[in-house]
Amino acid sequence: MKKILIANRGEIALRVMRSAKEMGIKTVAIYSEADRNAPFVNYADEAVCVGPPPSAQSYLQGDKIIAICKELGVDGIHPGYGFLSENADFVRKVQKAGITFIGPSADAMDMMGDKLSAKATAKKYKVPMIPGSEGAISDLAEATKLAKEIGFPLLIKASAGGGGKGMRLVEKESEVEEQMKMAISEAISAFGNGAVFIEKYASGPRHIEIQLLADNHGNCVYLFERECSIQRRHQKVIEEAPSAVLTPELRKAMGECAVNVAKACNYSGAGTVEFLVDDQLNFYFLEMNTRLQVEHPVSEMITGLDLVKEQIKVARGEKLSFTQEDLKINGHAIEVRVCAEDPTNNFLPDIGTLKTYRVPTGPGVRVDDSFTEGMDIPIYYDPMIAKLIVHGKDRTEAIEKMLRAIQDYQITGVETTLPFCAFVLKHEAFVSGKFDTGFIPKYFKPEMLNKSNSNEEEVASIFGAFMASNLNSKAQEQSNSSGPKSKWRLNRV
Repeated sequence: MKKILIANRGEIALRVMRSAKEMGIKTVAIYSEADRNAPFVNYADEAVCVGPPPSAQSYLQGDKIIAICKELGVDGIHPGYGFLSENADFVRKVQKAGITFIGPSADAMDMMGDKLSAKATAKKYKVPMIPGSEGAISDLAEATKLAKEIGFPLLIKASAGGGGKGMRLVEKESEVEEQMKMAISEAISAFGNGAVFIEKYASGPRHIEIQLLADNHGNCVYLFERECSIQRRHQKVIEEAPSAVLTPELRKAMGECAVNVAKACNYSGAGTVEFLVDDQLNFYFLEMNTRLQVEHPVSEMITGLDLVKEQIKVARGEKLSFTQEDLKINGHAIEVRVCAEDPTNNFLPDIGTLKTYRVPTGPGVRVDDSFTEGMDIPIYYDPMIAKLIVHGKDRTEAIEKMLRAIQDYQITGVETTLPFCAFVLKHEAFVSGKFDTGFIPKYFKPEMLNKSNSNEEEVASIFGAFMASNLNSKAQEQSNSSGPKSKWRLNRV
């Protein structure tokens, strides 16, 4: 594999290119007109514009992307995440064109891409399942009857869902009809598929996922877990590895279940099996993501592996160069998603220009981004600016390092999630590890950040007044003293 095209944009495109370059592989970027001057475009060996800013007219143009590959002699396509990364039809077209898709087979995507199909597959291997409907449900009377049997609260979820879309929480019987209609409508709008199912809402749930790597020779390993419970609108904001609550025994049990799910669909490449863990540490299968995850860097930090390089090696037909017994957890890693969102306004996107943009540095600090100072945040795509990742010898050091890195991250021109992330990392519930997916409704109110900002501004104002007074006093002393005036002394003051 001498040349690959990255069918994506932003930080993940740049991240894939860096690993490819280290492997001596040439890279091709595709970009929309909105991304013409983005760093990932300039970093690639070749770059081709695929259309106007809207994704449907650019990054989702599968046939056009394949044509570019043929024209430029591309050997493989890395899909990143989002866009075409889990599109089985695209994978089949890529393979038909004689190009290697750096990811799992289309059949594996079909099997795991639909939540109901994935649950049925996992159930054959006796992977624990959360109580719920056996299949898609559309009849309101049937849904209401089943809801009573399962008990409230419960979730209505889109079968083809992801990213929290088509998911509705139902807390009482009177809400079933309205929330079901909304879930179906959202599912049709987001995925073109209105199938929904019902499942029990676990108490005190934690969202924990297992990172997998599998080759085409029957080998599959788990790279331990990621804790992804700090979420807004069912979308992750902070992730860490390992989890603060998993015991070695529970980690092994969940890891082996995840491997069984992968083997059930003849999986190859990097993938993630997601679980729900309740307050009694019972775990239940949620779904499988047949691609690289946004939060994959924390797994890389604790294992020392480059998951993109491993994906490429698997796609080239190589065997995994390590076994499960070779893998060990090294320290602790935390990732925060730096998004152009206003946490004081329900995390709504805050699009604008990065007037100031300076990233933190130092040992154990990593920033995956694709922006520079002066760039605009496009309105057409996900508002994530960067991923800030740190690694420490233990969880305490990782938290301390992340707080320092957040403080050093300088961004003006748009509101970001950084103040919220700092709030979480300082909160007793997070520090103690006693939190779940309900962290925001339980502990966070927008005015808490406003109060924190006001306190910081007050301290800064007092300190500034003190320094100014001190400087004036010293200057006055010097002007009143006799003898020669030293410019060095004045400047030093």
